[in-house]
Amino acid sequence: MAKKRAGGEEAAGLIGEKIANNFGYDLVGVTMDKEPAGVYLRFFLDKPEGISLSDCERFHREVQPQLDALDYDFLEVCSPGLDRPIKTDRDAKRALGEMVELRLYKTCDGRKAYTGIFRGLSDAGYLIETDAGEILFPRKDVAVVRRVVDMSILEDETITEQEVGYEQP
Repeated sequence: MAKKRAGGEEAAGLIGEKIANNFGYDLVGVTMDKEPAGVYLRFFLDKPEGISLSDCERFHREVQPQLDALDYDFLEVCSPGLDRPIKTDRDAKRALGEMVELRLYKTCDGRKAYTGIFRGLSDAGYLIETDAGEILFPRKDVAVVRRVVDMSILEDETITEQEVGYEQP
C-alpha cells in the first residue's frame, strides 16, 4: 500500500497549476506517494475534450525541469480517469445527471453503498436520485462518490486482430 509523503505536493501543485493553465489543462490533483519502488510524484490532468497521451507528454517535458528541488524518484503525468472521485464543485458540474456510486463510512438504513443519478453537491452534501427518491448524504458521512462506467457497450463489439494491428505468427 502506498504511503503518503509529507511535503512536496503543495510545491509541485503550484508549479503544475501554472503550467496546466498555460496549456489550457485542468490540474485535477497532485500526489506524492512512497511505494516499494520509490517515491512517485503524480500529476492528474484533464480538459473538456479529454486529456491525450500527447498532452501528458507535453506537460511532462515542461514540468520536469522545474521540479529539481523536490525529492522524488518517478514522475507520472496521467488522466484521473472516468471513475475518479467527485470531490470538488468542478467535478460535480461534470458529473451532473450521470449514474454514480456513493459509498458511506457507516451504514445508513442497513446499507453502505448507493447507486443513482447524481443531482448535485452543496455544503449540505451529495444529492443522489435513487429508486427510493432523492437522498441527501452529508459530506462527512461520504467516503467516496464515483461515476459508474458502463462497459456493456464493449461486450457487443468484436475487435479483430487486424483492427488492433496484431497478426498471429
